[in-house]
This record gives sequence, structure tokens and C-alpha cells, in this order.
Amino acid sequence: MTKEEAENGRDDMVIDGPEKANAVPDGFNANYLRIYYGKLFPHADIFKWMSYGNDGKHPACDKSYFGRREFSFTLENDIYIRFQSFNSVSELENSIKEKCPLKIDIGPVYSVDPAKRHAYAQSGDSVFTPVERELVFDIDITDYDDVRYCCTGADVCLECWPLMTVAIKVIDTALRDDFGFNHILWVYSGRRGVHCWVCDGKARRLTNEQRAAIADYFRVYKGNENSNKKISLPGHVLHPFLARSYTEVLKGFFESKLLSNQNLLSSEERYEKILEMIPDASVASELRGRWQQNKRSSMSKDDINFVRWEQLKNILQSGKQKTQGLRRCVEEIVFSFTYPRLDMEVSKHMNHLLKAPFCVHPKTGRVCVPIDPNNCDEFDPTTVPTLSQLLEELNKGGIRQDAESEWDRTSLGESVTYFRSSFLQPLLKSSKEEIESSYNEKLQQSKNTLSW
Repeated sequence: MTKEEAENGRDDMVIDGPEKANAVPDGFNANYLRIYYGKLFPHADIFKWMSYGNDGKHPACDKSYFGRREFSFTLENDIYIRFQSFNSVSELENSIKEKCPLKIDIGPVYSVDPAKRHAYAQSGDSVFTPVERELVFDIDITDYDDVRYCCTGADVCLECWPLMTVAIKVIDTALRDDFGFNHILWVYSGRRGVHCWVCDGKARRLTNEQRAAIADYFRVYKGNENSNKKISLPGHVLHPFLARSYTEVLKGFFESKLLSNQNLLSSEERYEKILEMIPDASVASELRGRWQQNKRSSMSKDDINFVRWEQLKNILQSGKQKTQGLRRCVEEIVFSFTYPRLDMEVSKHMNHLLKAPFCVHPKTGRVCVPIDPNNCDEFDPTTVPTLSQLLEELNKGGIRQDAESEWDRTSLGESVTYFRSSFLQPLLKSSKEEIESSYNEKLQQSKNTLSW
């Protein structure tokens, strides 16, 4: 693809004329994006992150490390450029500013420079292979369409977004407590979901088989779209991870929020979906009879969803129900409606691409900002800064007149600050310590060898 093709239709522009000094029309276009990449996109922070300390002066730093990372750009008219590589932050920044990609995806670190892969292919050696890649997770609200009634498809609102919040809580806790990972970045996808980057050294060096094993650790969905029972929780007791998720997150969210937010038991059409998950037809028939009778008589002032849920629990968990399957059914219903729905294939393979943080989603104009897992309940996707909003803030002189940088003058400043202080700085400290430790270990081995 030629440079002219990449830049087609992307002339520089002035945001506004003298008559409208501050107003920026809503919407998304390449001209807005060019200004965003020129003034607000944190090129240096992305470079620092993807270098993992190898941009330093320590003798053990791998100077080729960043240059072996794949970047992919999606340009206008669905022009897709893969296997790009850059040797410095200036190369990365200049390329982004020049090509003005609608989306930036980040791939693995390869054994050789991905831009020169063809030269190695001609040699006949299969040396072009991924050697490092963050363990990544992708969760999309569209995969929850069978358990939400407020929205469908790419649409999302504050009634169904908490499903994403629950996913963050469950997965983040397991990654930290069960696997011992520390450097985890959660990012809003810009429209309808969240991405997770696990960046510890031991996570980046996982094989595809090890990644698949971790993905399977989170798997509880056994059915398909045509199955009434998508969840299978075998055994007399829940796995400790599932038990913790249920008691600390899922049960409370289902009963206090999801039941009423989505009116899961308010109508026959909706409660039938839940009754179909009960393996004992006589129990389901008994509940159905009660609820149909309640429909014809006056109900109490209590929320009908909560009343019916308590009735279901009382029957399934009563002493009369001797079978383990019926007692477990309550938990399986809760898991079916609330448990994280991961795109497993994204997590299993090192060569999968994932959208870079701080990109702008072309459909919504919203920036893919980091999410603090410790405060994810407070995250509101409807208030995430948009491209036009940020440019308007720049035009007005910014929110803070004493700001040291461009993004501090906009509502993006808080996200960049969080990325740096809570994620990047601890990660780089750990990465440099790992480089130093590895260097000292090799030095000691060398001394031991010489002593012989």
C-alpha cells in the first residue's frame, strides 16, 4: 500500500473558524483523529509499556525487544496493515501521525522483526514465531443478549453494563489470587465490552497450551444456544474459585440488581426461561402454577421478581429436595445469568491481536480508557470522553489552565494519570528488577563456570 493511499482524504484541518471559536461538531472523522494523535495520544507511554524496561541502559536490556513487536493499523476503507514494527518511540509516533489509523492493534513479540519476516521465510528456516505476548481476555456485552432485555447487539446502558463490572471483579480476583499475577490492565473497548491485559513476565512467556489451560480454568459454559442449561457445576461442592465468585460477587449482584433491572421473572415469557433450567418437571410445574395464579390475583407491593425468586429458592433448597442436582440448580441459574462470558480463542493464542488502549472507537467516538478494577463499580461508559469532546476542551483552553501537558487540560488526563501511576510505573519497576535479577544470575553462573 502506498503512502498516498494511506493518507487519502486526510488533509490537515483547522477545527473551527473564527465564528465558532470553541464548538466541535459531534462525530468521528480522520481529521479529528489526526489532531487527537498529534496532541493527546500517549505515544511515549505505550512505548514504555511495550518495552518492559528494555529501553534502558542496563547491559542486559534487549535493544531489539520493542522492534520485534507487531503493530497493526486499520485505515479508512478497511485497509488493514499487519506486521508493522518500530525501533523507537519517534518511529511509532511518526507512523501513527502519518497514517492516522482508525484502530491500532497490538500483537506479540516475535523471534525476529515482523516487518522483515519475508527475508527469514526465504531462508527456509521457520524462525519467525511469537515468543512473548501478554495474556489477554476479551469480554463483549453482545454475548449476554440472552440474559439482558434492556439492550441488544452493540447497544449498552447502565442497566446491563454492570454485567461487565461483575466480569472484571471475578476475573481480576482470580488472576491475582489464584494465579499470582500482579500487573493487570483493564480497558474499556470503546463501545460494548472490556479488554484485559496481564503483563507479568511469567504471563507474557506462557505457551499456547498454558494459555488454553488458564482459559479453561474460567470455563463453566457447557451448553450451546439451543440448550436450556448452559451451566454445568458438577461435584458435591463448588470449586473454591467458583464458590468465592458466587458468594462474594455473583449471588449479591443477581439478587440485588439483575433480577429487578432486567425483570427476569416479571412475565411468563421470561420466567419460563428460568423454569426450563430446573431438571425436575414437577418442581417447575409447581412454580409455574403459583406464578400463573399470582398473575390473576393481586400481588403484594414487593418486587414480583424478588418474590418469585424467593419462592423458587425455597422449593429447590428445601429439605424435601434430596437430589444434589436440584439444590445446585439455584447456583446454576445465577451463574447462567451473571458469570463472565469470555471469548476463549482470544486468550488461547499468542498471535491474537488486541486493540491498543487509548484508541478511539469509530462507532461511538469514545476513547478506550483504562478501568480501575478496585473502583469498577464507579465506571460509567456513557461518560467516557469522546473525540469531539476532547477537541472542544482543547479549543476552550482546557479544564485546567495550569496543566503541564495537553491531556491534563482535558477529561482524558485522569485516565492517563491512572495508567501511569497505577499500572505503568509498578510494571516498569518490576520489569527492571527482573532484568537485573536475570543478569546477576547469568553473571553468577558465568563465575561458577570459570571457577572450574
